[in-house]
Amino acid sequence: MNPFKANYFEAYRSLKLTRDAAGVLMAEFHTKDGPFTFTAQDHTELVDAFYRIAQDRANKIVILTGAGGDFISNVDFSTFGNVADPGVWSQVHDEGVQILENIANIRVPVIAAIEGRAHVHSEYALLANVIVAAESATFHDLPHFAGGIVPGDGIFIAWSYRAGAGRAEAFLLNPQPLTARTAHEWGVVAEVVANGKAVARARELADLYLKVPEVTRRNTRVHFIHPLKERLVREVGYGLSLEGASVADLVKSMQNRTADAGSKKQVA
Repeated sequence: MNPFKANYFEAYRSLKLTRDAAGVLMAEFHTKDGPFTFTAQDHTELVDAFYRIAQDRANKIVILTGAGGDFISNVDFSTFGNVADPGVWSQVHDEGVQILENIANIRVPVIAAIEGRAHVHSEYALLANVIVAAESATFHDLPHFAGGIVPGDGIFIAWSYRAGAGRAEAFLLNPQPLTARTAHEWGVVAEVVANGKAVARARELADLYLKVPEVTRRNTRVHFIHPLKERLVREVGYGLSLEGASVADLVKSMQNRTADAGSKKQVA
């Protein structure tokens, strides 16, 4: 009896965890079994979720995917409260660092199976060793630069590491949906498959990896992720600090516009 399973498999509102007899853990983002809309509660819970996944040696392979035909499709900013408050942003900052470090600390091969939209926190997928994407999959960055916020939460680090800094900067400064085929040409996506087949292909790869001895599998993941992990540890905290300053400035600008509009109404 694995003591970890009872402790964490049912613990998270928006991450469905299932593991087969071979030890392949499926981690599926969802909102009420449909496409995942990211909230503040999820931000908090995923810190613990990925820590526990990494800690549990019964997990032999991890597949990250999403429900309802998407990976992560949207974010509900209202759930985060007053992000211009330093106390609120301090929690966002710390959790953002911990989520990425905990994914990077998963010490078995990680496969991301992307169907549909990976439009929020696509960097989670880019911390996988292999991304399998369906033909209709698209990558995007909805929350950041186009909305007036620095993309400092690790998305630039992951995309620049996988695709090169120039491509990452252009992608994040003018965010537009990036097709699976283009992401494949950039070297981010390993395989493009027919729609609806990404998870099935990920399972095939998992079966292939399981033929290799466990220590080899674990140490290969550790070896492959180490250069990216170094960058995450060095850069994400700083990036989130820059992002927090931009968030505070954005909120201030919005408040000033609201106040100016109110003043004009009074004058009229």
